[in-house]
Amino acid sequence: MASTTSLVLPQALPAPQKPHASKHAPVALPTRRHCLLLFTASTALKAMEVPARAQDIPLFGLRKGLRKVEQEAEEIVKEGFEVVDKGIVAAEKGIEAAEKGVEVAEKGIQTAEKEIETAVSFGGLAQAGVVAAAEALGVLIATSVVNGILGPEAQKS
Repeated sequence: MASTTSLVLPQALPAPQKPHASKHAPVALPTRRHCLLLFTASTALKAMEVPARAQDIPLFGLRKGLRKVEQEAEEIVKEGFEVVDKGIVAAEKGIEAAEKGVEVAEKGIQTAEKEIETAVSFGGLAQAGVVAAAEALGVLIATSVVNGILGPEAQKS
């Protein structure tokens, strides 16, 4: 209660004034009831305010910009997938063409093998003679290599 009496005292005592000075209206200090009314009114007004959206504030409008960038990125990714799909289809066509080329080459090799077999066909006895001659030649070469490695030392002993 001391605070209310201290506020009321300056209003009760007249301030010393000059005789012909213009009088101002006394300043009315708010009472407890006025303060309570202002406090409840301000909270009610605050509760009724529309909530601020961060994207509406220029500093925080980054979300809106971020959404645009995300949408553009999604479009770019979709276009990339479409290009990759087209590339895969083209690669599959190229692989199929290469497989056909390999098949044609295999057929050509098979026909060439048949022609070589018919041109160089030996009888069984002729093949045995060729094998024996190849073995004899291999033995002759091997002995000359061994003699060349050992040199004159092997011949002295």
